[in-house]
Amino acid sequence: MGKLKVFVSTATLIALTALAGWGIYTLPAPLVDRMLESDLRHHAVRLEKKVESQLFDVKTSFERHILSQHDEAFLSLLPETSDIYRFKLFDSSGEVFWSTRDGDVGSVNTKPYFKDVVAMGNLFYKHEEKPIAEVDSLNAGQLENLDSNTRHVAEIYTPVIQSGKFLGAIEFYSDITDVRNLFIDRVRMSLIAISAVVLLALSAVILIVHRNNRRQLGVLRVRAEKERELMDDQLRLAREVRLLGELNEWLQSSRSLDELFDMVSRFMTHILPEAEGSVYVYSNSRDVLDGCASWNGGTHKAHIHPEGCWGLRRGRTYEFGASEIDFVCEHAEPHDGRAYFCFPILAHGETVGLLHLRAHEGKCEAFHASKKLAQLCAEQISMAIANVRMRDQLHDQSVRDPLTGLFNRRHMTDSLRRGISRSQQTGAPLSLIAVDVDHFKKFNDTHGHDAGDMVLRAVGAALEQGCDRDEIACRIGGEEFMLILPDNTPDDAVTRAETLRQAVEAVSVRYGDKSLPRITISVGVAHYPAHGTMPQDLMRAADDALYSAKDNGRNQVRVASVPADSAAERPGHKSLKHKPDAA
Repeated sequence: MGKLKVFVSTATLIALTALAGWGIYTLPAPLVDRMLESDLRHHAVRLEKKVESQLFDVKTSFERHILSQHDEAFLSLLPETSDIYRFKLFDSSGEVFWSTRDGDVGSVNTKPYFKDVVAMGNLFYKHEEKPIAEVDSLNAGQLENLDSNTRHVAEIYTPVIQSGKFLGAIEFYSDITDVRNLFIDRVRMSLIAISAVVLLALSAVILIVHRNNRRQLGVLRVRAEKERELMDDQLRLAREVRLLGELNEWLQSSRSLDELFDMVSRFMTHILPEAEGSVYVYSNSRDVLDGCASWNGGTHKAHIHPEGCWGLRRGRTYEFGASEIDFVCEHAEPHDGRAYFCFPILAHGETVGLLHLRAHEGKCEAFHASKKLAQLCAEQISMAIANVRMRDQLHDQSVRDPLTGLFNRRHMTDSLRRGISRSQQTGAPLSLIAVDVDHFKKFNDTHGHDAGDMVLRAVGAALEQGCDRDEIACRIGGEEFMLILPDNTPDDAVTRAETLRQAVEAVSVRYGDKSLPRITISVGVAHYPAHGTMPQDLMRAADDALYSAKDNGRNQVRVASVPADSAAERPGHKSLKHKPDAA
């Protein structure tokens, strides 16, 4: 009986040992494969979301096979920052339009699972042994140390769906040979140890080993996630630096403040997507700031008062929402509690404007984290505004007469040329008025050059006040002036000229404690195209009419003769006479 029990026990032990041995060599592989499949499926979903978030326009990329340089740079770097060695982008028909391996582009996946599984919005997982030549991530040193000609490769198809529409799929390739072998070896060793202690505890020990392996996988995933986060931060920093560089380059090339603010609106939407914004610039009177631009859902008021902004009042950046006690700026009303920044815009030590940024709903944490980047943007905008204003000042100095503030002869010639070109294209009327101050030399000889300068400034002011819209008043030299009147018919121009003559005649100029004699002007009027089609022709015709006015007693308006009448005598000019001044 005892021998029978020993035999049975021995047989049972042998059977259990054989069963354990069979289990040791057959169970680990499918167990590890199941674990890896589950983890790789989740990992593939995260990678697919990451690819979608980085593509500039997912729908356009998959439907039209269009990728920007930024998209291709990101896709090319993805294998270096993850544990995949190859991946492909498919459109909805199964055609590969981008791959880490150029030879795959243009091929079409006609397998049933693409249409029946992937196109229906489901992941598809394949685990195959492939020749080592198919694995891109192996270098020459690794190939020499391999003891097999095949590698275990996991292929996962993840569908790309937007608004319920299947746009395509992404296929990820992962070489799982090393991690698979590692886990299989560990499971086997665990089974051997457990079977040596007690076969009855096999299931419990397998569970423990499984948990340990899961924990190790978790550690690897955490480490990989940290590395990915670091790579994401580096990519984000590189993108911000690139955009700041592009912003600076474009802003420095802007020709006007309007063009500059349009560039700011476009770039700020991309640089700070979590914020809406607006820009204000001081008016010439410096009592208010004018709203110039807004972006990303933001709005700007037509005018705001500088004392209503805490950033401008304190002369430094104001951050609402960073302290327990905050005060709302007047220009931020009505306020909904969202955080915002107010950056004073400085140019050459002077405050010239305000950059206002407000967080989007639910983006406060990211908004506060972007303060340094926003500050850099404000500095770029400040320098650009300073440069544009300096260019404007230099340009204004080059086209303005320093005594009267009117445009000079150079600007008048350029403007007249543009006006003629416009009239040629549109058929709009154009008139030119030449003005000369009567007896100006007598003013200088009798009352001195300072008094003469006062007379010229008074005449210039009267002419500038008489200009409307696109009309231009110029001092072309000495006591001679000209006015360009677009969209003025001959009759309109004559009426305007007479109105200007009367306005100048009504001007009273005091020099010291006495009033200077009454000022009068002689005026000549020419029209396009009746009196010429070139700037010099119109100027000559207006001058001829002006001298005709002087020859006929001054203080009057005369219209130039048409070329056919150029040989006629002086009375051929149309005239609006006024009794000449006794002077």
